[in-house]
Amino acid sequence: MRILVVNWNDRENPHAGGAEIHLHELFGRIALWGHEIHLLASGWPGCTTRAVVDGLEVTRVGGRHSFAVHGRGAVRHALGQTRFDVVVEDINKIPLFLPTLTALPFVAIVPHLFGTTAFAEASPPLAAIVWAAEVPIPWVYRKAGFHAISESTRDDLVRRGVAAERVVVIHPGVDSRAYRPDPATPRATRPTFLYLGRLKRYKGVEFAIRAVAAARTARPDMTLDICGQGDDRARLERLAVEHRVSDAVRFLGYVSEDEKRRLLRRAWAVVFPSPKEGWGITNVEAAASGTPALASDSPGLRESVQDGVTGYLV
Repeated sequence: MRILVVNWNDRENPHAGGAEIHLHELFGRIALWGHEIHLLASGWPGCTTRAVVDGLEVTRVGGRHSFAVHGRGAVRHALGQTRFDVVVEDINKIPLFLPTLTALPFVAIVPHLFGTTAFAEASPPLAAIVWAAEVPIPWVYRKAGFHAISESTRDDLVRRGVAAERVVVIHPGVDSRAYRPDPATPRATRPTFLYLGRLKRYKGVEFAIRAVAAARTARPDMTLDICGQGDDRARLERLAVEHRVSDAVRFLGYVSEDEKRRLLRRAWAVVFPSPKEGWGITNVEAAASGTPALASDSPGLRESVQDGVTGYLV
């Protein structure tokens, strides 16, 4: 089978996040089963326009802010040049409305939709564009099958008008051979908390910094390690200084998979303070590593944490 997959980023893009890891985990395995996977994604300065990543034949067009235009043109060209059996669009930013370009069997993968949370991240005009772009999804994608990664996302889609029978929930999993407790990595001796993820305003990382500032009156040895990259880092660093916890909050940037697993095992808990997520794979990775999660009682996250068992929802 020949499958055309369209996503804003591929896994090698500097702006890639959990959605891209999820996509590559899925279609990398499908490629291993002998299927031909073509991925159209945006490019970035200095990237190659073609690459093979995880068995996927990747073509990069446009850039971070122009893919909505260039992506549709590239899909139209690809459909005219190659005979595909199915088209898959991963809707994790602005939808490209690709069902208007093809009558082929179509699947929409939806980690989560932004809705009004877009206004917590972007300027009001840009947030309004994101919000408005999601409104036609039920009509434009009315013949598509939907893959939601959580019941919260499914419920959101159905509330917006997507037929419930068209939505299938498939939870993301983790490799239990890689994520497991390891006696060789002892727990930190002092209260150490960990955030893993992109540094975006809508992720709510500032709440973790404020919590450390408040808790240090009782436990002055408390620390918070923040791993990940994003355009909110400078603001978060200033916030740590303002709250006088710059000595307790470490910004570690990008960390390797090996280092991530080491940090997960030594932390007292991971923190995930986002107001809305599709799922929250970090919570599952932490649980598999023997570490609890402290997460917002919000859509997606309340499904990746068993409250009182694998962590606590707050």
